[in-house]
Amino acid sequence: MKTQLSIIKGVHPGFVLERELKERHLRKGPFALSLKEFPQTIVSITKGKRKMNTPLALKSKCARV
Repeated sequence: MKTQLSIIKGVHPGFVLERELKERHLRKGPFALSLKEFPQTIVSITKGKRKMNTPLALKSKCARV
């Protein structure tokens, strides 16, 4: 059985974030504003044009709970 980490190894975090937002029927703009981030930042991450930094990853993790 594969562990969760080995399944998502090599996948851009933006892809995972995009999938989670779609599953929860959330739009990127309001989600970004709820994290006190610019919507352009979230859009760039989900398109794979920008890396997700640690503080943003932690904020988005807390917002999903």
